[in-house]
Amino acid sequence: MPPRRQFVVAAVLIASAIGASNRAALGQEARIDNLDGLFAALKQCWRPPQLTPGDPGKQITVLVSFKRSGEILGKPRITFESATTPGSDSLAYRIAVMETLQRCTPLPFTQGMGNAVAGRPFTLRFDDRRSIPQPNEKRAWLTTTTS
Repeated sequence: MPPRRQFVVAAVLIASAIGASNRAALGQEARIDNLDGLFAALKQCWRPPQLTPGDPGKQITVLVSFKRSGEILGKPRITFESATTPGSDSLAYRIAVMETLQRCTPLPFTQGMGNAVAGRPFTLRFDDRRSIPQPNEKRAWLTTTTS
């Protein structure tokens, strides 16, 4: 075989092996059987938006329901947002929350969990408040010296 063709064949074999291992991992993923598992799965999918330096972040709450199969039932609705965030950052947070729900669903519920949560509304709070580091500089006017 010519060297280029060998390279292409090797690349296809490696890609198919990676795809098979990913499919096997997806088939073996842990099933969600309680609320802690539900919230942990959503937390793993959360990707906060990039903020400008010094932005303290925000809180956002969404109301969502699930089907037995783990898919979203209806449309998620944002019920609370921190008021201190400018409009563009607010939109970025709304998009990040909806992308999180898209990334995570359908959730792998066990049959019992699917039956328990089907159609029930959940209030999910995303708290991305960040602490702004305080400067470590010494302030001459705050130091007292005695002579």
